[in-house]
Amino acid sequence: MIPGLDPAIEWRRDEAQVPYRAALDFMTERNAAIAAGTAPELVWLLEHPPVYTAGTSAAADELLDPRFEVVEAGRGGRYTYHGPGQRVGYVLLDLKRRARDVRGFVHAMEGWVIATLADFGVESWRSEGRIGIWTRDIDGREAKIGAIGVRIRRWVTMHGFSVNLNPDLSHFGGIVPCGIDEFGVTSLARLGHAVDMPTWDEALLKRAGEFLAALERPCPPQETL
Repeated sequence: MIPGLDPAIEWRRDEAQVPYRAALDFMTERNAAIAAGTAPELVWLLEHPPVYTAGTSAAADELLDPRFEVVEAGRGGRYTYHGPGQRVGYVLLDLKRRARDVRGFVHAMEGWVIATLADFGVESWRSEGRIGIWTRDIDGREAKIGAIGVRIRRWVTMHGFSVNLNPDLSHFGGIVPCGIDEFGVTSLARLGHAVDMPTWDEALLKRAGEFLAALERPCPPQETL
């Protein structure tokens, strides 16, 4: 494990793919245990078999081709794809121990991913009115490289983020990703950066302290999600 990680948090990395429903059940139980004070907080990095997940705002006409299992996720947002080649980070933290600022939590998590992408030479950003992490695709247009989706129960967070390292981008064609159909989806591999899971994890976890420190501060009022 990366030196300097907060020992009060469980930092878990799974090498084998974890079925989405199993992960969701585990997260739900762990969320309740953290809220009850019977389990430590958790940051969990994993990969799923192909699946479409529906957030609480998902619209039926945005499920274009349900070629994979569709799971009601219970998080905010709309339809998202998860699959091989995509790193998913589930972040289960007790915000009662930090600033009780949901917007600040999302802002800090976005910043964590953006800073890590920069370590691999990929400039990315937040975009007003469009949740997620955006970058410039090989055709020069904006495209999504990372997704964000969260749920808060009793001030304990659930779900988190996903980053496209080298997924099959055609799998996103079964949905309107996050309800935004005028922009495409890209990946580190498509942008010419060969980054495997262990290398991504190491870079991400090296910046975990910055992410946690950001949770102690209110969200900047001028910044957009």
